[in-house]
Amino acid sequence: MRILLTASDATAHERLAGRELGSELERELAGSVRKARLLDRRAPAGTARVATDGRSVVDIAREVLSATGWPGPHSATGP
Repeated sequence: MRILLTASDATAHERLAGRELGSELERELAGSVRKARLLDRRAPAGTARVATDGRSVVDIAREVLSATGWPGPHSATGP
């Protein structure tokens, strides 16, 4: 199972603006948009997409586990 973590352009912009400075920001924004479109087009059929906008890491991880069928930490059955 392949998982593609996604974010809207607005979320990507917000995240990049928080870590890039000056002229680097515009270059990184353009690259981010280009790479996101490329990943979306080239992802193999059956790739699950998990949106990350406004979500906690724990929430995203739960969705990834669910999509892959991996058991979560509380899914094991006891004796």
